[in-house]
Amino acid sequence: MDTDKKNTILREGFLVKRGHVVHNWKARWFVLMPDKLLYYKYEGGKRDSCQRGKVLLKDCVITCPFLEHENRPLVFKLQTKNSVDHFLEACSREERDEWAADITAAVDKLRTGDGGKVTSQQDHTGSQLHNINLSKVLDSMYDVHSGIKMSNHVEQGSSYSNCFSGSEVVDWLVFMQLTLTRVEATTLASALLEEGFLRTVGLRSVEALRTAGISEQFIDDSTALYSFSDSLKKRGSVKAETSLSAVELSGKVMKRGYLLKQGHRRKNWKVRLFVLRSEPAFLHYYDPTKDDISPAGGFSLRGCLISSLDDNGVPSGESLTSGSSEKKFSTNN
Repeated sequence: MDTDKKNTILREGFLVKRGHVVHNWKARWFVLMPDKLLYYKYEGGKRDSCQRGKVLLKDCVITCPFLEHENRPLVFKLQTKNSVDHFLEACSREERDEWAADITAAVDKLRTGDGGKVTSQQDHTGSQLHNINLSKVLDSMYDVHSGIKMSNHVEQGSSYSNCFSGSEVVDWLVFMQLTLTRVEATTLASALLEEGFLRTVGLRSVEALRTAGISEQFIDDSTALYSFSDSLKKRGSVKAETSLSAVELSGKVMKRGYLLKQGHRRKNWKVRLFVLRSEPAFLHYYDPTKDDISPAGGFSLRGCLISSLDDNGVPSGESLTSGSSEKKFSTNN
Protein backbone atom coordinates (compact mmCIF):
# COMPACT_ATOMS: atom_id res chain seq x y z
CA MET A 1 0.00 0.00 0.00
CA ASP A 2 2.84 2.39 0.88
CA THR A 3 4.48 1.61 -2.46
CA ASP A 4 1.25 2.45 -4.30
CA LYS A 5 1.04 5.78 -2.48
CA LYS A 6 4.62 6.68 -3.36
CA ASN A 7 3.92 5.95 -7.03
CA THR A 8 0.88 8.23 -7.09
CA ILE A 9 1.18 11.13 -9.53
CA LEU A 10 0.06 14.30 -7.77
CA ARG A 11 0.67 16.67 -10.67
CA GLU A 12 2.48 16.76 -14.01
CA GLY A 13 3.16 19.23 -16.78
CA PHE A 14 5.76 21.42 -18.46
CA LEU A 15 8.03 23.70 -16.43
CA VAL A 16 11.15 25.53 -17.59
CA LYS A 17 14.22 24.58 -15.54
CA ARG A 18 17.54 26.37 -15.18
CA GLY A 19 20.60 24.15 -15.64
CA HIS A 20 23.04 23.61 -12.75
CA VAL A 21 26.32 23.77 -14.69
CA VAL A 22 25.35 25.80 -17.77
CA HIS A 23 22.77 28.29 -16.54
CA ASN A 24 20.50 28.11 -19.57
CA TRP A 25 16.78 27.43 -19.41
CA LYS A 26 15.22 24.26 -20.83
CA ALA A 27 11.62 23.06 -20.95
CA ARG A 28 11.14 19.76 -19.13
CA TRP A 29 8.16 17.58 -18.31
CA PHE A 30 7.80 17.40 -14.51
CA VAL A 31 6.00 14.71 -12.53
CA LEU A 32 5.25 15.36 -8.86
CA MET A 33 5.16 12.26 -6.64
CA PRO A 34 4.48 12.16 -2.88
CA ASP A 35 8.22 12.06 -2.04
CA LYS A 36 10.02 13.34 -5.15
CA LEU A 37 9.82 15.52 -8.23
CA LEU A 38 10.90 13.84 -11.48
CA TYR A 39 11.67 15.55 -14.76
CA TYR A 40 12.01 14.29 -18.32
CA LYS A 41 13.18 15.61 -21.66
CA TYR A 42 10.99 15.83 -24.76
CA GLU A 43 12.52 14.80 -28.09
CA GLY A 44 10.70 14.40 -31.38
CA GLY A 45 7.48 15.40 -29.68
CA LYS A 46 7.62 12.45 -27.26
CA ARG A 47 8.67 12.18 -23.66
CA ASP A 48 11.86 10.24 -22.92
CA SER A 49 11.24 7.00 -21.07
CA CYS A 50 14.26 7.69 -18.86
CA GLN A 51 14.08 10.50 -16.36
CA ARG A 52 16.65 13.29 -16.62
CA GLY A 53 16.72 13.92 -12.90
CA LYS A 54 14.83 13.94 -9.64
CA VAL A 55 14.49 16.13 -6.58
CA LEU A 56 13.88 14.43 -3.24
CA LEU A 57 11.26 16.48 -1.42
CA LYS A 58 12.06 15.58 2.18
CA ASP A 59 12.98 18.80 4.07
CA CYS A 60 12.88 20.91 0.92
CA VAL A 61 12.21 24.65 1.16
CA ILE A 62 10.07 26.41 -1.47
CA THR A 63 10.40 30.12 -2.24
CA CYS A 64 7.49 31.48 -4.27
CA PRO A 65 7.69 33.89 -5.94
CA PHE A 66 11.43 34.10 -6.65
CA LEU A 67 12.23 37.35 -8.45
CA GLU A 68 16.00 37.38 -8.87
CA HIS A 69 15.95 36.38 -12.55
CA GLU A 70 15.54 39.30 -14.96
CA ASN A 71 12.49 39.02 -17.26
CA ARG A 72 11.36 35.81 -15.53
CA PRO A 73 8.73 36.79 -12.94
CA LEU A 74 7.11 33.33 -12.83
CA VAL A 75 10.03 31.46 -11.24
CA PHE A 76 9.90 29.61 -7.93
CA LYS A 77 12.88 28.10 -6.12
CA LEU A 78 13.13 24.64 -4.62
CA GLN A 79 16.05 24.12 -2.21
CA THR A 80 16.87 20.59 -1.08
CA LYS A 81 18.05 19.65 2.40
CA ASN A 82 21.59 19.51 0.92
CA SER A 83 21.25 23.20 -0.12
CA VAL A 84 20.98 22.44 -3.84
CA ASP A 85 18.84 25.07 -5.57
CA HIS A 86 16.42 24.25 -8.40
CA PHE A 87 14.87 27.17 -10.29
CA LEU A 88 11.61 26.36 -12.08
CA GLU A 89 9.44 28.63 -14.20
CA ALA A 90 5.72 28.14 -14.87
CA CYS A 91 3.59 29.50 -17.70
CA SER A 92 1.41 31.75 -15.52
CA ARG A 93 1.12 33.05 -11.98
CA GLU A 94 -1.75 30.66 -11.34
CA GLU A 95 0.30 27.67 -12.52
CA ARG A 96 3.33 28.82 -10.54
CA ASP A 97 1.35 29.20 -7.32
CA GLU A 98 -0.45 25.86 -7.83
CA TRP A 99 2.83 23.99 -8.41
CA ALA A 100 4.38 25.65 -5.34
CA ALA A 101 1.32 24.84 -3.22
CA ASP A 102 1.25 21.18 -4.30
CA ILE A 103 4.99 20.75 -3.67
CA THR A 104 4.68 22.47 -0.29
CA ALA A 105 1.81 20.16 0.65
CA ALA A 106 3.90 17.11 -0.27
CA VAL A 107 6.86 18.39 1.78
CA ASP A 108 4.61 19.11 4.77
CA LYS A 109 3.08 15.64 4.55
CA LEU A 110 6.53 14.05 4.59
CA ARG A 111 7.41 16.12 7.64
CA THR A 112 4.27 15.19 9.55
CA GLY A 113 4.80 11.56 8.59
CA ASP A 114 8.11 11.70 10.46
CA GLY A 115 6.40 13.04 13.55
CA GLY A 116 7.24 16.67 12.89
CA LYS A 117 4.79 19.48 13.40
CA VAL A 118 3.92 21.84 10.58
CA THR A 119 3.17 25.40 11.59
CA SER A 120 2.68 28.31 9.29
CA GLN A 121 4.95 31.31 9.46
CA GLN A 122 1.94 33.48 10.18
CA ASP A 123 1.21 31.53 13.36
CA HIS A 124 4.49 32.84 14.80
CA THR A 125 4.66 36.34 13.44
CA GLY A 126 1.09 37.41 12.71
CA SER A 127 0.42 40.25 10.35
CA GLN A 128 3.37 42.49 9.55
CA LEU A 129 1.22 45.45 8.51
CA HIS A 130 0.90 47.10 11.93
CA ASN A 131 2.93 50.31 12.25
CA ILE A 132 4.67 49.73 8.92
CA ASN A 133 6.68 52.66 7.54
CA LEU A 134 5.33 53.35 4.04
CA SER A 135 8.24 55.67 3.21
CA LYS A 136 10.74 52.87 3.87
CA VAL A 137 8.67 50.48 1.74
CA LEU A 138 8.72 53.04 -1.08
CA ASP A 139 12.50 53.49 -0.75
CA SER A 140 12.95 49.71 -1.07
CA MET A 141 10.64 49.54 -4.08
CA TYR A 142 12.50 52.43 -5.74
CA ASP A 143 15.98 50.95 -5.20
CA VAL A 144 17.70 50.58 -8.58
CA HIS A 145 19.30 47.21 -7.72
CA SER A 146 16.81 45.36 -5.52
CA GLY A 147 13.62 47.33 -6.13
CA ILE A 148 10.72 46.52 -8.40
CA LYS A 149 11.61 46.40 -12.08
CA MET A 150 9.90 48.82 -14.43
CA SER A 151 9.24 47.73 -18.00
CA ASN A 152 6.94 48.18 -20.99
CA HIS A 153 3.33 47.01 -20.80
CA VAL A 154 0.43 47.01 -23.26
CA GLU A 155 -3.19 47.81 -22.48
CA GLN A 156 -5.98 48.26 -25.03
CA GLY A 157 -3.75 49.22 -27.93
CA SER A 158 -1.44 51.54 -25.98
CA SER A 159 2.10 50.66 -24.92
CA TYR A 160 3.22 52.17 -21.60
CA SER A 161 6.89 52.40 -20.62
CA ASN A 162 8.44 52.64 -17.14
CA CYS A 163 5.59 50.99 -15.23
CA PHE A 164 4.68 47.70 -13.56
CA SER A 165 1.59 45.57 -13.08
CA GLY A 166 -0.37 45.01 -9.90
CA SER A 167 0.70 41.36 -9.79
CA GLU A 168 4.35 42.35 -10.08
CA VAL A 169 3.99 44.66 -7.07
CA VAL A 170 2.33 41.93 -5.01
CA ASP A 171 4.97 39.37 -6.06
CA TRP A 172 7.75 41.77 -5.06
CA LEU A 173 6.26 42.58 -1.64
CA VAL A 174 5.89 38.87 -0.81
CA PHE A 175 9.35 37.99 -2.17
CA MET A 176 11.00 40.75 -0.10
CA GLN A 177 9.11 39.42 2.97
CA LEU A 178 7.49 42.78 3.60
CA THR A 179 4.21 40.85 3.77
CA LEU A 180 3.36 37.21 4.38
CA THR A 181 0.48 36.73 1.97
CA ARG A 182 -0.82 38.16 -1.28
CA VAL A 183 -3.84 39.56 0.55
CA GLU A 184 -1.56 41.50 2.92
CA ALA A 185 0.54 42.67 -0.05
CA THR A 186 -2.57 43.97 -1.82
CA THR A 187 -3.60 45.86 1.32
CA LEU A 188 -0.13 47.39 1.63
CA ALA A 189 -0.10 48.38 -2.05
CA SER A 190 -3.53 50.01 -1.60
CA ALA A 191 -2.08 52.08 1.24
CA LEU A 192 0.84 53.17 -0.98
CA LEU A 193 -1.65 54.14 -3.67
CA GLU A 194 -3.88 56.02 -1.24
CA GLU A 195 -0.92 58.00 0.14
CA GLY A 196 0.13 59.03 -3.38
CA PHE A 197 3.38 57.03 -3.46
CA LEU A 198 2.06 55.02 -6.41
CA ARG A 199 -0.24 56.14 -9.20
CA THR A 200 -2.47 54.45 -11.72
CA VAL A 201 -1.48 53.93 -15.36
CA GLY A 202 -3.97 52.97 -18.07
CA LEU A 203 -7.71 52.39 -17.96
CA ARG A 204 -7.94 49.23 -15.81
CA SER A 205 -6.26 50.62 -12.70
CA VAL A 206 -7.90 54.04 -13.08
CA GLU A 207 -11.37 52.46 -13.21
CA ALA A 208 -10.62 50.27 -10.16
CA LEU A 209 -9.49 53.31 -8.18
CA ARG A 210 -12.65 55.20 -9.12
CA THR A 211 -15.20 52.48 -8.34
CA ALA A 212 -13.71 50.25 -5.63
CA GLY A 213 -13.72 50.64 -1.89
CA ILE A 214 -10.62 51.71 0.02
CA SER A 215 -9.45 48.14 0.64
CA GLU A 216 -9.90 47.21 -3.05
CA GLN A 217 -8.27 50.20 -4.73
CA PHE A 218 -5.22 48.20 -5.78
CA ILE A 219 -5.66 45.16 -8.05
CA ASP A 220 -3.49 42.02 -7.89
CA ASP A 221 -3.71 41.55 -11.67
CA SER A 222 -1.22 41.48 -14.55
CA THR A 223 -3.42 43.82 -16.65
CA ALA A 224 -3.72 46.61 -14.06
CA LEU A 225 -0.78 49.01 -14.46
CA TYR A 226 0.87 51.32 -11.94
CA SER A 227 3.97 53.48 -11.58
CA PHE A 228 5.69 55.71 -9.05
CA SER A 229 4.28 59.16 -8.39
CA ASP A 230 5.27 62.06 -10.64
CA SER A 231 7.60 63.40 -7.94
CA LEU A 232 9.90 60.38 -8.49
CA LYS A 233 11.15 60.82 -12.04
CA LYS A 234 14.77 59.74 -11.91
CA ARG A 235 13.94 56.26 -13.08
CA GLY A 236 11.94 57.47 -16.06
CA SER A 237 8.47 58.85 -16.71
CA VAL A 238 5.59 56.86 -18.19
CA LYS A 239 5.15 57.24 -21.93
CA ALA A 240 2.19 55.93 -23.91
CA GLU A 241 2.54 54.93 -27.56
CA THR A 242 0.24 53.11 -29.97
CA SER A 243 1.47 50.72 -32.64
CA LEU A 244 0.21 47.77 -34.67
CA SER A 245 2.08 45.28 -32.49
CA ALA A 246 0.66 46.96 -29.38
CA VAL A 247 -2.84 46.49 -30.74
CA GLU A 248 -2.15 42.78 -31.31
CA LEU A 249 -0.99 42.38 -27.72
CA SER A 250 -3.71 44.53 -26.18
CA GLY A 251 -6.46 41.90 -26.09
CA LYS A 252 -7.64 40.29 -22.88
CA VAL A 253 -5.55 37.23 -22.00
CA MET A 254 -7.93 34.25 -22.06
CA LYS A 255 -5.43 31.45 -21.49
CA ARG A 256 -1.68 30.83 -21.10
CA GLY A 257 0.10 27.51 -21.29
CA TYR A 258 2.87 25.38 -22.74
CA LEU A 259 2.21 23.51 -25.99
CA LEU A 260 4.40 21.56 -28.39
CA LYS A 261 4.59 23.34 -31.76
CA GLN A 262 5.77 21.83 -35.03
CA GLY A 263 8.33 23.91 -36.95
CA HIS A 264 7.52 25.11 -40.48
CA ARG A 265 10.77 24.00 -42.12
CA ARG A 266 12.41 21.28 -40.04
CA LYS A 267 9.08 19.84 -38.84
CA ASN A 268 10.54 19.23 -35.40
CA TRP A 269 8.54 19.82 -32.23
CA LYS A 270 9.45 22.48 -29.68
CA VAL A 271 7.87 23.55 -26.39
CA ARG A 272 6.47 27.05 -26.68
CA LEU A 273 4.53 29.30 -24.30
CA PHE A 274 1.22 30.19 -25.98
CA VAL A 275 -0.93 33.18 -25.00
CA LEU A 276 -4.51 33.37 -26.30
CA ARG A 277 -6.03 36.85 -26.44
CA SER A 278 -9.44 38.19 -27.37
CA GLU A 279 -10.66 41.56 -28.68
CA PRO A 280 -8.67 41.44 -30.89
CA ALA A 281 -8.35 37.66 -31.17
CA PHE A 282 -4.69 36.66 -31.53
CA LEU A 283 -2.56 33.65 -30.62
CA HIS A 284 1.07 34.49 -29.81
CA TYR A 285 3.86 32.12 -28.84
CA TYR A 286 7.13 32.67 -27.01
CA ASP A 287 10.37 30.71 -26.64
CA PRO A 288 10.50 29.90 -22.90
CA THR A 289 14.24 29.15 -23.03
CA LYS A 290 15.06 32.78 -23.88
CA ASP A 291 14.77 35.92 -21.79
CA ASP A 292 13.21 37.87 -24.67
CA ILE A 293 9.78 39.16 -23.62
CA SER A 294 8.68 39.71 -27.24
CA PRO A 295 6.68 36.99 -29.04
CA ALA A 296 8.57 34.61 -31.31
CA GLY A 297 5.50 34.58 -33.54
CA GLY A 298 1.77 35.02 -33.65
CA PHE A 299 -1.25 35.40 -35.90
CA SER A 300 -4.80 36.67 -35.97
CA LEU A 301 -7.50 34.08 -35.30
CA ARG A 302 -9.96 35.72 -37.68
CA GLY A 303 -10.95 33.18 -40.34
CA CYS A 304 -8.88 30.37 -38.78
CA LEU A 305 -9.90 26.73 -39.17
CA ILE A 306 -9.15 24.27 -36.36
CA SER A 307 -9.08 20.51 -36.98
CA SER A 308 -8.12 17.50 -34.86
CA LEU A 309 -5.16 15.32 -35.88
CA ASP A 310 -4.73 11.58 -35.40
CA ASP A 311 -1.63 10.15 -33.72
CA ASN A 312 0.45 9.01 -36.69
CA GLY A 313 3.86 9.05 -35.08
CA VAL A 314 3.72 12.68 -34.06
CA PRO A 315 2.00 14.11 -31.00
CA SER A 316 -1.77 14.00 -31.17
CA GLY A 317 -3.20 17.49 -31.04
CA GLU A 318 -4.70 20.23 -33.15
CA SER A 319 -4.06 21.76 -36.56
CA LEU A 320 -4.85 25.44 -37.01
CA THR A 321 -5.00 26.93 -40.50
CA SER A 322 -4.63 30.70 -40.86
CA GLY A 323 -4.91 31.82 -44.48
CA SER A 324 -2.60 29.48 -46.40
CA SER A 325 -0.40 28.70 -43.40
CA GLU A 326 -0.97 25.64 -41.22
CA LYS A 327 0.24 25.37 -37.61
CA LYS A 328 0.28 22.12 -35.63
CA PHE A 329 0.15 21.89 -31.84
CA SER A 330 0.06 19.15 -29.23
CA THR A 331 -1.66 19.45 -25.86
CA ASN A 332 -0.02 16.29 -24.36
CA ASN A 333 -3.23 15.29 -22.65
